Amino acid sequence: MGREKFVSSTLSRKRFQEILLLFNKSTEQLGDDRNKIKIVTYEGQNLVVKSFRTPNFINKIAYRFFRKSKAARSYYNALYLERNEIGTPSPVAYLEQLSAVGLHESYYVSAYTDHDFTYREITNDDDLKDQENILIQFTQFMFKMHEAGVYFLDHSPGNTLIKKVGDQYQFYLVDLNRMKFYDIPYEERLKNFERLSPKKWMYDIMGAEYARLTANDATTTIETMWKYTQEFQEAFHKKKLMKKKLKGIFKK
Repeated sequence: MGREKFVSSTLSRKRFQEILLLFNKSTEQLGDDRNKIKIVTYEGQNLVVKSFRTPNFINKIAYRFFRKSKAARSYYNALYLERNEIGTPSPVAYLEQLSAVGLHESYYVSAYTDHDFTYREITNDDDLKDQENILIQFTQFMFKMHEAGVYFLDHSPGNTLIKKVGDQYQFYLVDLNRMKFYDIPYEERLKNFERLSPKKWMYDIMGAEYARLTANDATTTIETMWKYTQEFQEAFHKKKLMKKKLKGIFKK
């Protein structure tokens, strides 16, 4: 196969191999993802192991020689979030299996974070209680993230875990391999909300709170958030329709 690259501040390579054996035996898969994600219990601790899909030929070379792999980015992005006290499951390790051609397989392991629901339930579950308060606190979490220079490219509804502790809510980001780190202009911060929901009332709450936190005009902030959201939704549905049409053509 070639050589391996293994990085962890807490595990030996031997212990990581034992975790991978548990991963391969486990049938408890999370979600319907193109990557395999499973929960395993190792030495009394619940861990989430993510096996990334084998990249295409070009990306095999790119991840081997020019760019960090998705597993490596997940690990180092999680470390950055932890250093800035932004919620995310604690990173444990990553492994890259390398061939002469390039990256073959890669794995990322994090601690399992117990949670009550994800952001998606705020949109989909009309019976969920305390929605306005959750959205206000989530917006405060987003503000803290942006102040730390984090732009989360995969900021979709399923990628924020939420846990209620007393009257407060704790938020944890997952699926971390696509992030940018820079001093984020105000309008780009508002664009970072675009994937979260198709419901205007949620942006009325989040926009008003983000404007309050940044001493900006609430009406303009809400309108800007909603404009980006509508543009995203339109592009998303066009892409979905095009895939459906292409699928129908190839079936004929």
